[in-house]
Amino acid sequence: WAGGYPEIVKENELFERYYRELGIVPAAEWDAFMAALREPLPATLRITGYRSHAKEILHCLKEKYFKELQDLEVDGQKVEMPQSLSWYPEELAWHTNLSRKILRKSPQLEKFHQFLVSETECGNISRQEAVSMIPPLLLNVNPHHKILDMCAAPGSKTAQLIEMLHADMNVPFPKGFVIANDVDNKRCYLLVHQAKRLNSPCIMVVNHDASSIPNLQIDVDGRKEVLFYDRILCDVPCSGDGTMRKNIDVWKKWTTQNSLQLHGLQLRIATRGVEQLAEGGRMVYSTCSLNPIENEAVIASLLEKSQGALELADVSSELPGLKRMPGITKWKVMLKDGQWFEEWKDVPSNRQTQIRPTMFPVKDEEKLKAMNLERCLRILPHHQNTGGFFVAVLIKKSPMPWNKRQPKVHQKLPQRTGDTEVTAATSDNGCECINEEPTLPENEEAKKVEELQNSVSEESKKERVCGPPPSKKMKLFGFKEDPFVFLPEDDPLFLPIQKFYALDPSFPKMNLLTRTQEGKKRQLYMVSKELRNVLLNNSEKMKVINTGIKVWSRNSDGEQFGCAFRLAQEGIYTLYPFIHARIINVCIEDVKILLTQENPFLSKFSSETQKKVKDMAMGSIVLKYDPDPEKPDDLQCPIVLCGWQGKTSLRAFVPKNERLHYLRMMGVEVFKAKRKEEESESKLEEEVQHGLAQTEEGMDVEDKEHDLVVKMEAEIGEESSHSPVGSSAMEVENKIEDLGQSSKNTNSHVSQESKDTGNVKD
Repeated sequence: WAGGYPEIVKENELFERYYRELGIVPAAEWDAFMAALREPLPATLRITGYRSHAKEILHCLKEKYFKELQDLEVDGQKVEMPQSLSWYPEELAWHTNLSRKILRKSPQLEKFHQFLVSETECGNISRQEAVSMIPPLLLNVNPHHKILDMCAAPGSKTAQLIEMLHADMNVPFPKGFVIANDVDNKRCYLLVHQAKRLNSPCIMVVNHDASSIPNLQIDVDGRKEVLFYDRILCDVPCSGDGTMRKNIDVWKKWTTQNSLQLHGLQLRIATRGVEQLAEGGRMVYSTCSLNPIENEAVIASLLEKSQGALELADVSSELPGLKRMPGITKWKVMLKDGQWFEEWKDVPSNRQTQIRPTMFPVKDEEKLKAMNLERCLRILPHHQNTGGFFVAVLIKKSPMPWNKRQPKVHQKLPQRTGDTEVTAATSDNGCECINEEPTLPENEEAKKVEELQNSVSEESKKERVCGPPPSKKMKLFGFKEDPFVFLPEDDPLFLPIQKFYALDPSFPKMNLLTRTQEGKKRQLYMVSKELRNVLLNNSEKMKVINTGIKVWSRNSDGEQFGCAFRLAQEGIYTLYPFIHARIINVCIEDVKILLTQENPFLSKFSSETQKKVKDMAMGSIVLKYDPDPEKPDDLQCPIVLCGWQGKTSLRAFVPKNERLHYLRMMGVEVFKAKRKEEESESKLEEEVQHGLAQTEEGMDVEDKEHDLVVKMEAEIGEESSHSPVGSSAMEVENKIEDLGQSSKNTNSHVSQESKDTGNVKD
């Protein structure tokens, strides 16, 4: 064992033979192409663009962390200064010459690595492969677009799409939304974890086979219409030979068989995607494969059967700075034994289950020319030190030929005269017209079944419950999801909340939901109006894993002060525009105290803050920091924190990584080497055992921050950074909510919270 595992030999004769023959790389570049594939993939990161503090993070990266990397040598390799990706807008994406392995293991890079991990958990940074950032950019998303991500896990592209919806931070509820789907139930929770970092009310995670994802319906002015998406991301499962630089297993496992087996599934998923695309909408098809069987063959087959309904968009002028190769128009099919076929007619009958006609290029030259396959994008690893990738952008000009009459959507309406029932049907262009259908005797039984289904659906809508679909329809296995229950308009639960926080009359209370039908409601979540519409109209056909952003949490101490629900940090930026009471404006020094001390006394705050708090009742509060333009050295982005006002103290309810983020932005050093951290933890444990209380007086900011981090790590068990998101659809609870002033109180609250974690999905 001392020698470890043998090094994987980065050679595959069949791979080289196949791609040399196809000519996907110019002959003069072949050696550079193969050399690049054998090098480890450099680490890349992307800054969350819609956050108001994106500029602050960028400044912090460039002026502090990147400068510290200068002139470093790691394992004999000189660390180059990170460079921004020239084709990514606003310098928000960066790459280094460091591999992920070196970044994780090297002691000299520990500080930079901790920064990346912490900011990633907050949702301010995404560590994402460079080529993976391309498809969302080519979708050209606007905030009003309805978007479907068909094969979304693990969710880095989904996160990009959510960012684009929130391009305007002043709009808490964009009109658009993202429905992120994945066939793998467990990977859906990874998707939830990724999406939750961005705290958006406009994302829904569902669990379906993408090749047969159901048509959804929405209510438009009292009529049901089929939901067509403005934008669809179709990043299909693939053989992944473009990822050899990071997945080195591909070197020894690669064979043409993988592509032959996946081609049919890829074509079915892409076909289902264009069926659900609105006319004039845009779908991006992408793979991390270099193989034309998975790429151009799928696109050519789709274009051919669309009979002019689809066209490849010319995106040559988009993403200037991105080096790309055009799509290819000629290719051959090879079996894993090395046997080549140029045409379908050459394939022997015993091989016709493995090789299908759609895998071959179109023979008709005119048809081939009209397809414009050269408009596809091929990204080669040696051009810009990336992985290999393929992208095609499709635009839908008219309904698909087999969908000329879009599926009917029946809607049971109360009025009925004689033997005529009024139903709503969808016309060719996707909008609805009203048809009158005579009731035929032979349809009597079918009608009864349909009426029964409709009545069940209507009943569930009346109760505002969107539960999981019936078990007989659910063929996928996975965790049993709790229902989504919208708060009724007259729910007595809401009145004290509305009064306590002086919510604006425009607050959309109809969009509040819980995950429990019985017992006390522990958490309140919020979705956008458009997602509420989708949820209520599709409960029987859709397996929803997660949606909504947490905005309030039940706090038993709060009832005596007039409101049983405290504000949740996750949803504060969504809620803040509607709150008109219990807001305290604080200065930057106050923010530092709130973030570095557990339960500071009021006397530690500025006199202005003490005056504001004096006449305010105890309970949950909003702490707002507004930058002062006359002090350019101070933090120049606004901060909104959730807090709690006690009798003699004031504290912030903010998760660990978010605290560290704000402190970094304010120039406070928060890095502690792991060894020191472990020593401090053992020291802290000894002190607790001996009943020693460590006073906060006289400690400098850095020591206080370290003390806080240690205690919080013990408190939350580092779940945020290590949890695989488990069987719960909701994010792991922020367990620091009820820390007391003394270690005794802290321990009692910890035990109480650990009891509560079982109900995390409420």
